[in-house]
Amino acid sequence: MNKFTTALTAGVLAFAPMTLLAEDSSDPIVIPIHNWSSQIVMSHVVGQIFESMGNNVEFVTTDSQAVYESVRLGDVTLELEVWEGAFGASFRAALEKGGLHDAGDHDAVTREDWWYPMWTKDACPGLPSWEALNDCAAVFATAETGDKGRYLDGPVDWLKHGQERVEALGMDFVVVNAGSAAALWAEIGAAEADKRPVVVFNWTPNFAEAVWPGEFVEFPEWVDGCDKDPAVGPNKDALYDCGNPADGYLKKAAWDGMKDKWPAAYDVLTKISFTNPQIAEMARLVDVEELEPEEAAAEWLEANPGVWQGWAS
Repeated sequence: MNKFTTALTAGVLAFAPMTLLAEDSSDPIVIPIHNWSSQIVMSHVVGQIFESMGNNVEFVTTDSQAVYESVRLGDVTLELEVWEGAFGASFRAALEKGGLHDAGDHDAVTREDWWYPMWTKDACPGLPSWEALNDCAAVFATAETGDKGRYLDGPVDWLKHGQERVEALGMDFVVVNAGSAAALWAEIGAAEADKRPVVVFNWTPNFAEAVWPGEFVEFPEWVDGCDKDPAVGPNKDALYDCGNPADGYLKKAAWDGMKDKWPAAYDVLTKISFTNPQIAEMARLVDVEELEPEEAAAEWLEANPGVWQGWAS
């Protein structure tokens, strides 16, 4: 048990029946860590709850797409942020193989897509229409992209298919992949000083919507199959010719063996459900307040006992 969870122990144990705690294995619950702040902090929040119940927890850095195969095989125990737009395909593929299952939805509703800060609209007033954005492509041109616009997509392993969309819709943009979520925030922050127009990959929930008001680009509406069947969407010869779901799910996934090996922890996992503001606050503590993830998790838990203590009862 680490220094961030010791102070939480008494509070959690007051809500958790000892008969349940004794059932959990002493083997570590393995929680994966990815490369965006809300997932990292949420993982530590849940890990600290598990630790304060008497469980051992291990955190491992894991690829955000390959993690579902790892959960399926039991190499990691769970995944706390299954975003429909980014990871739905990998999650469904693992489900079909067996070994993991849907452990329930968060209350949060997600959206992931091209996004711009509001000052960008001054330079391209037809926004949020994607056709208007394309007509304004030269506004986003850089030395790197020549006469085409620059779109800063998420890291390569997020598989956002920005290049496929540009090709499918015939857009005059060059897709550049950011190395991390922090690089996306740096791009927006650097553009803020002189109100330079930028278009980047963004998502909700995260802290950015409170710091930089903005809008998502409106592409052709998502239709199920747009990523699998060229006949779906406006371009009958291409995939990814539509936007991402505007009201996507945020799920939890668990290894099938978790419920038998760590029944008390599994019971808590099925009850966990965070909202958009709660998840945004987790990210803010790291991305704005610059706390370490473990510290951010401890601070969030201390500030929100009414949210989580009932999950361990």
